[in-house]
Amino acid sequence: MNRFAELLDRLVLTPARNGKLTLLTDYFRAVEDPDRGFALAAITGDLSIAAVKPAMLRALIADRMDPVLFGYSYDYVGDLAETVSLVWPEPPQNQKPNREPTLGDVVGALQAASRSDGPTVLARLLDSASIEARFAIIKLVTGGLRIGVSARLAKQALADFGKVDVAEIEELWHGLKPPYTELFAWLEGKAPRPEKAAMALFRPVMLSNPVEDRDLEKLDPADYAAEWKWDGIRVQAVSEGGARRLYSRTGDDVSGAFPDLVDAIDFSAALDGELLVGDPRGGTGTFSDLQQRLNRKTVSAKIREKFPAFMRCYDVLLLDGEDLRPLPFGERRKRLEALVATLDPARFDLSPLAAFAGWDALNHMRSNPPHPVIEGVMLKRLDSPYVAGRPKGPWFKWKRDPHTVDAVLMYAQRGHGKRSSFYSDYTFGVWQGSPGDEELVPVGKAYFGFTDEELRQIDKYVRDNTVERFGPVRSVRADREKGLVLEVAFEGLARSTRHKSGVAMRFPRISRLRWDKPTAEADRIETLKALLD
Repeated sequence: MNRFAELLDRLVLTPARNGKLTLLTDYFRAVEDPDRGFALAAITGDLSIAAVKPAMLRALIADRMDPVLFGYSYDYVGDLAETVSLVWPEPPQNQKPNREPTLGDVVGALQAASRSDGPTVLARLLDSASIEARFAIIKLVTGGLRIGVSARLAKQALADFGKVDVAEIEELWHGLKPPYTELFAWLEGKAPRPEKAAMALFRPVMLSNPVEDRDLEKLDPADYAAEWKWDGIRVQAVSEGGARRLYSRTGDDVSGAFPDLVDAIDFSAALDGELLVGDPRGGTGTFSDLQQRLNRKTVSAKIREKFPAFMRCYDVLLLDGEDLRPLPFGERRKRLEALVATLDPARFDLSPLAAFAGWDALNHMRSNPPHPVIEGVMLKRLDSPYVAGRPKGPWFKWKRDPHTVDAVLMYAQRGHGKRSSFYSDYTFGVWQGSPGDEELVPVGKAYFGFTDEELRQIDKYVRDNTVERFGPVRSVRADREKGLVLEVAFEGLARSTRHKSGVAMRFPRISRLRWDKPTAEADRIETLKALLD
C-alpha cells in the first residue's frame, strides 16, 4: 500500500506531463499484479467500492476525535483525506498487524464488505496502515484522487509501458475489467493481445488544433471544409452486434443518462458528433439546458420530456462492419449523409457545412454565427483520414473570441492537492440595483487562468481583507471603496433560475488582475443581460 501512496504523492508534486508518464510507467514496471491493476483502475475511475461512502468516514473520525477540533483541522489542511490520515489515532502496539496491507488486500477487503460492515472494515484497515497508506486508502474510498492524471494520460502511460499505440489500449478498454492481468501480460510480451470481449466498443476520437497566428496563411481554403462548432459535448454513438452505447470523448459510457437517445441507436455503425438537447427540427437548447442531463446515472421521464437529447452528427467511423476511418473526410461525409437520412429526425441530424469564399469571409462567419449555441467553426481537410489523437494539420478549431467582464472578488475557498494551503477558488460578482442602493451579486466561480505568482498575490489579498469565515470559505471586503477587480473571460452565458443574478457563465476563467481599477467601475448585471438578449 505504501508504494501506491508514494505514487499518489509524487504525482501530485510532479506538474509536468512527461514526468507523470514516467512515474506511472515505472510503477507499472516495478509493481506486481494485482496491485498495479487496481492502481490503474483507481486512477482511471474504474474502481468501484460500494460499501463505504465519504459520510461514513466522517462518522468514524467523529467517534475518535472532538468534532470541533476536527473541523478546525480540516479547515486548516483543506483536504478530507489528508486531515483524517493525520489525525487518525494510532492503535496500541500489540494490536498492530505484522505487516501493512497491500493495495490488493485493501481493495479485496473493501469490495467484499457489505454496507453494514463497511465502516468496521475501513476502520480496521486505517488502524493497520501508516499515515501515508491511510491517505491512499481514504482516497480510494472517496473516489477523488486529485493527482492531475486523466484516464487518457493513464492509458498513454500503459501504451508507453508496452510500446504500443494508445489507440489500441482505448479500443480494448471497455472489454477489460480490473485488475487487468491479461492486459499487463500482453503489454509485457507474456501473452497475446486480449480479444475484444465486448461489442459496441469505443473508438478513440480525432481531435483538432486551435487556429494560431499565421496558421491560415499556409493553408489553401479549397483543401478544407468548414463546419459549425456546436456548444454541447462530443459523443460517440455505437451499435454493434445488438449492443448500443453512448460514449463521451474520453471513452466514458454515458448511456444511462441518455436512454431516449440510446433507444434510437438502431443502426450498425459508430457515429461521431455533438450531444445537444432540444429538437433538431425546431430548436437547439443551450449548454445550460444540457447540464440538466449530465452526470446523472438515471433520468426521470419529466427531465427527458423537458430536455430531450439528440445528436448532431459529424462523422462516421464504422458502418455495417466496415471500418471507414482510413477513408478521406469527403468520402466519409457522403456515407454519413446517406446514413443520417435514414435515422430518427428527432434524435439525429447532420451537422451542416458552412460554405465560405476565403479566410476573411470565414473569420466574419466565425464571429457572427447564425445560432447562439454555435461557438465557432471547424476546419477539416477534405482528404484527411480519421486518425486518433490530435495530429497537426488535418483538423482545426477556430472558436469565437471569448467575452470578458470586469467583476469584483467576493468569496475565496481553499483549493485541493498542492493548492490546499492557498485560497485559489474565487467567486466574483457584478453590480446590481439603482445608484446609491447597489449590491454585488455573484455571477460565476473560477479557479484557473492566473499564474503561480498571481495566485500568491490573490491569496495574500484574501487573508488581509477577510471579513467573514464559513469553514474553508472566506468572504472578502468588496464594496464601492475597496475590493479586487478581476477581468473574467467566458465562452458563453445562459439564463439561470438557480442564481440570484439570473445568469450562469460557461467556462469562466481569470484573464487579468485589475489592481488598477476601482471596484465602483466594475461591470453591472445589465451588461451581461444585454449579451443574453
